[in-house]
Amino acid sequence: MKRFGIILIMLTLVTLLGGCVPGDGTYTTDPAGFFWGIWHGWIAPISLILGLFNDTYRVYEVNNTGWFYDLGFYIAVISGFGGLTLTRKSRG
Repeated sequence: MKRFGIILIMLTLVTLLGGCVPGDGTYTTDPAGFFWGIWHGWIAPISLILGLFNDTYRVYEVNNTGWFYDLGFYIAVISGFGGLTLTRKSRG
């Protein structure tokens, strides 16, 4: 029963986060800025998986403000994936 609950929570999170992934730029009116860059960097793995099945999803927002969006995106990607090493237990 516990395993079913965890799977249900994970599917719910993927569905909710899937609504916030970057697209191909056809439905956005305002360019994405720094904070959208952070958000898109955090959910980059989900965007990548969704992009494998649907061509309208992108990992990176096409309609962005440039340097500030890039900065937020890379900060989130590096801190998100690099932060996983902090949870590892050291040997010795």
